[in-house]
Amino acid sequence: MRTRLLNILPLAGVLACAADSGSTRAQDGAAQRSPTPGSTAGVVRAETLARGLEHPWALAFLPDGRILVTERPGRLRIVSRDDATLSAPLSGVPAVAARGQGGLLDVALDPAFATNRLVYLSYAEPADDGTAGTAVARGRLGDAGLENVTVIYRQRPKVQSAAHFGSRLVFGRDGTLFITQGDRQAREYRGRAQDLTQGIGKIIRINPDGSIPRDNPFVGRTDAQPEIWSYGHRNIQAAALHPETGQLWTVEHGARGGDELNFPRAGRNYGWPVITYGRDYSGIRIGEGTARDGMEQPVYYWDPVIAPSGAAFYTGDVYPGWRGSLLIGGLASQALVRLVIANGRVTLEERYLGELNERIRDVQQGPDGYLYLVTDADDGRILRVVPAGR
Repeated sequence: MRTRLLNILPLAGVLACAADSGSTRAQDGAAQRSPTPGSTAGVVRAETLARGLEHPWALAFLPDGRILVTERPGRLRIVSRDDATLSAPLSGVPAVAARGQGGLLDVALDPAFATNRLVYLSYAEPADDGTAGTAVARGRLGDAGLENVTVIYRQRPKVQSAAHFGSRLVFGRDGTLFITQGDRQAREYRGRAQDLTQGIGKIIRINPDGSIPRDNPFVGRTDAQPEIWSYGHRNIQAAALHPETGQLWTVEHGARGGDELNFPRAGRNYGWPVITYGRDYSGIRIGEGTARDGMEQPVYYWDPVIAPSGAAFYTGDVYPGWRGSLLIGGLASQALVRLVIANGRVTLEERYLGELNERIRDVQQGPDGYLYLVTDADDGRILRVVPAGR
């Protein structure tokens, strides 16, 4: 079952580290940089479980072994357990802005799915004026689709952009829901990632019904949206929790260089676009450097980028030596990226499946202990990752 959980970190002392950038100063950062390893062959291979999906974006395993899969144009399907056939599109999916990077994006199950059958969807929500924004809806999974669908979150404001919606969904152990978002890409919007009155470039934390948790870091402030958890993010499309500590880890898209591995904490400022290890696609500098007082450094960064999407900490025994590793899908890198993390630092990075030449959009561990991937393509596939000797 794809129900992501995490511990809620203590808020004591966090707010003091949050947001007054007026008294900060630029400096050189000292974050750990990826050595950019090549793809390693002969360790794992990929088997096609299902194909014929149009730009699939996310997977979620149902308790009975079937798989929910989203397609970016706006379809939600079920993959059967026995023969991996695809269902017809399920009913009840909200209308989506299926252009650019927008559409139907993540899917996650309620922690109490076995009793309430609630499914959560993130998507790009269109408006009548042509703008769009990240939104989250939930509904009860019935025989033919989702029932009693309700929108529980809308990014404010919607803007004229078809990119950087973020959209990974993570449930906290206390039942709250985290929503990752993006800066909406355009230069005119990216600075809003530092503006606490807007949802752009933020991680959001809400209750499952859309209400605001009382202990959110900006509750009670008139100059901030109370649903904000952390800010200064460019575009987060990968999130998972550490299986032992319950710590939330995210992997965030940089520009030309500067993909970041972080563990976002309440009220903290992660710097974008003031500090970054990347440059604009035009080659010009972004912001004022790689570090600034009051802004968090990434644990690890990539230059050149991997273009991360989808992540899972591995807890099974199918792949020798992989237990505890963080697996990340790579779009530009066209690889399954494996990180070993110890004491808050990356001690090893390896890459696999480069021979597929496929953009990997999501990574999930199935109930059988195997890893499952989706490929971002017109004829997208669900893949099962198998040790090479099997």
